[in-house]
Amino acid sequence: MISISVMALVFGVVFLAELPDKTALAGLVLGTRYRASYVFVGVAAAFVVHVVLAVAAGSVLTLLPQQLLQALTGVLFLGGAAMLLLKGGEDEEEVREPKDQSFWKVSGAGFMLILVAEFGDLTQIMTANLAARYDDPLSVGLGAVLALWAVAGLGIVGGKALMKRVPLALITKVAALLMLGLGVWSLWEAIA
Repeated sequence: MISISVMALVFGVVFLAELPDKTALAGLVLGTRYRASYVFVGVAAAFVVHVVLAVAAGSVLTLLPQQLLQALTGVLFLGGAAMLLLKGGEDEEEVREPKDQSFWKVSGAGFMLILVAEFGDLTQIMTANLAARYDDPLSVGLGAVLALWAVAGLGIVGGKALMKRVPLALITKVAALLMLGLGVWSLWEAIA
């Protein structure tokens, strides 16, 4: 059974954390050069791979004693909040252009770019953490995938307009505060 509340919480946390990420900017760059649908297919497939790996890792964490798990997830959330606040302005990664505009070349470039750039990324770690916290792999996985797809879609299609209206620093601070709150809450549950 899918929990809408868990899915919505995961969507919000992952969405806010991914918006200021360099991969959203890479999707924007690819989307301005190539057919958006081709880019999205590759990027979306890579995000599915990452979420499956993260949820599997988080599900393994649920085997730990509950109090230790709460403390661990609290520390990971606090670490994620610190990373968001301290990372500052990262340089955009260089995007290699495929030689032609075929579906396989463009979607393959998007897939490989995201697969490599997102491995071990903050949102992948957060997804594993949320899977461990809520012990609901399907709801967490769906929330995370939908959030990553939404950010990718925004980045590919409307990234320029969004970045003009919403400062990246504000998005980063909101995501960090949300993670800080989840970290404190998890640590409180571990102690109480």
